[in-house]
Amino acid sequence: MKTLIIAALSTVLMTVGVRAAEKPPIVLVHGAFEDASVWKGVQAGLEKSGYKTVAVDLPGRPSNPLNPGQTSLTVYRDAVLKAIEPLPSPVILVGHSFGGIVISEVGEAAPAKIKTLVYLAAFLPRDGESLVALANQDKGSEAGPKIQFMKDKGLASLPREIRGSVFVNDGNKQQKQIVTDAIVDEPLPPLAEPVHLSQAFAGVDKVYIRTKQDKVITPAAQSAMLAATKVRATYDIDSGHAAFVTRGPELVAAIIKAAK
Repeated sequence: MKTLIIAALSTVLMTVGVRAAEKPPIVLVHGAFEDASVWKGVQAGLEKSGYKTVAVDLPGRPSNPLNPGQTSLTVYRDAVLKAIEPLPSPVILVGHSFGGIVISEVGEAAPAKIKTLVYLAAFLPRDGESLVALANQDKGSEAGPKIQFMKDKGLASLPREIRGSVFVNDGNKQQKQIVTDAIVDEPLPPLAEPVHLSQAFAGVDKVYIRTKQDKVITPAAQSAMLAATKVRATYDIDSGHAAFVTRGPELVAAIIKAAK
């Protein structure tokens, strides 16, 4: 009897282990004016649900220094590919805002390594489009017209006085202050660089998480991109641009749905 019980327990433990191993790693890519710290709460929620997570710091910001003139979409793409390399494939790759352009480049370069591309309030580009091109089409955005371009430094900046009200319009005073303090200057070159996408990218599974109160990439702009590029599923969150700050548990649940 004892032998049978031990065997049964071993089978259960092995089954649990296999199920845990079946959960794909989730790699998180921040957007412009951000670094990997924006994902801390989301990472905690995902890891509590049994997912291994990695948050990538794109080069060219204080957390991963690089001269702005040396940054490019290729450099960003390669930083994400380096983060993916040691992980079991395929992975779930989540991109916020400008991170949507970066993950699209990764999906094009290494489609076999990607289970699903998840776009969170993100730019979902077509071949030849750039952040600048897509942002110029979003006439309702309250962020684009306020961006300050410091061409002599190769950086773009957001005035402190508009950060909270534009990025966290659905948040409380404390949440707005967190985002105001966390925003960093952004290297200019990759913002105007067009993506190069082919059937390799077209064949990668895609999910979009739309933010219904967004003042940075408006709901209308998000819907227009969705009309131009097919995705498997769309989930709506009633938040502004920084859903990871104001709607963390809801965002975690949406990412988990996309991962299944």
